[in-house]
Amino acid sequence: MKDSNFLKEMNARSVWHPMAHPADCQANPPTIVTGASGVRIKDVDGHEVVDGVGGLWNVNLGFSCQPIKDAIAAQLDQLPYYSIFRGTTNDKVIQLSEELRNFFAPDGLTRAFYTSGGSDSVETALRLARQYHKVRGEAGRTKFLSLKKGYHGTHMGGASVNGNANFRTQYEPLLPGCYHIPAPYTYRNPFNETDPEKLAQLCLQALEDEIAFQGAGTVAAFIMEPILGAGGVIPPHESFMPGVREICTKHGILLIADEVITAFGRTGSWTGSRHWGVQPDFMCTAKAITNGYFPFGAVMIAENVAETFEKDESGRAAIGHGYTYSGHPVGAAAALACLDETLKQNVPENAAVRGAELHKGLLDLQGAYGLIGDVRGGHGLMCALELVSDPATKAPIDKATINTIQEVAYQNGAMVRVSGPNIILSPPLILTEDDVNTILSALKAGFEATA
Repeated sequence: MKDSNFLKEMNARSVWHPMAHPADCQANPPTIVTGASGVRIKDVDGHEVVDGVGGLWNVNLGFSCQPIKDAIAAQLDQLPYYSIFRGTTNDKVIQLSEELRNFFAPDGLTRAFYTSGGSDSVETALRLARQYHKVRGEAGRTKFLSLKKGYHGTHMGGASVNGNANFRTQYEPLLPGCYHIPAPYTYRNPFNETDPEKLAQLCLQALEDEIAFQGAGTVAAFIMEPILGAGGVIPPHESFMPGVREICTKHGILLIADEVITAFGRTGSWTGSRHWGVQPDFMCTAKAITNGYFPFGAVMIAENVAETFEKDESGRAAIGHGYTYSGHPVGAAAALACLDETLKQNVPENAAVRGAELHKGLLDLQGAYGLIGDVRGGHGLMCALELVSDPATKAPIDKATINTIQEVAYQNGAMVRVSGPNIILSPPLILTEDDVNTILSALKAGFEATA
């Protein structure tokens, strides 16, 4: 490795970072992470902190999961790559598909289509949804519905169904035929409704209204996160996703569950859909499927959808879609080992317990600091603080203040993520109670620094 002086001098000089202004990265150089162990990361200066971000929602088992590392190394020696496009496959992807079929059986999902990550998985689900209707003879079903505040990756299709202007405005015009309804976001919504159950019903009514306006026969799918993640950790009322499922079924619309974040235990349940008792038609996965150690994803497909494709005799079900790295044998080996460890450690159980502790601690901080307008969480290790400059008007906090909180928290032992006015926490699911307390004390120091 180059020495620290070189790294600091060249930081952001020749690289553009995702989700950042290039000039800002040069003016405010990013933290240089050079090592990690367990749930902690270490920077170029040797400063070690609890990773309250979990890599990027994906390092559920921490940074020291040796079985996954060993599986990757062994597979590189055995078969480092081969395509699974028509005519060839590999042993690991066959094994993984059977394991995923078993894992997702309670969700009604029985087939896997492999991708290189979450954005790829969303793009795949959107494409297959349109194709499904064409196979069935309903070629007019091309539109997509989604939630405002929802996040579905950065491909053109994903950006089109995204519900946040930050990922849309500079890239428009986007995919036509994409429409959004209000999210069940109690802190800010057009209905001025703070009761979660009432708000859920209002949003469901808005969905019904939009379907009626567009014409049910023109809508291919509704895509949603079981708990909205990057939009600020917005958990809906327990009635919401089942209500969406019922509406979609009634109108012949496919339900795509974007579980790139929520699959594999983060919500305190094995999947976000299972958390709400819903079986989707497609489920987008990635991130924790390999613990972040290899870029890999899978779209899981419901049995009835799979049968529609597999029984087709018209030729319309031939899939003209895929990626060079679909079913990559190294990724499949990593996913096999990761799934085994995820099951052995029963991570949802710890995620639920630690998540409850973290959520309570954040509520305690809200009682002490007026900057905290809203605390969201209570479903596993997904939490957020929404900061405001004025609790009465809910005016967002200024960038300098929230950046100070993040920096002071880092110096006091925890990496936290800033997204707009939100501080988002998505730590590894193997977190201990002491780790939770470290995150909370670091945040407290951050808020004290702005008092």
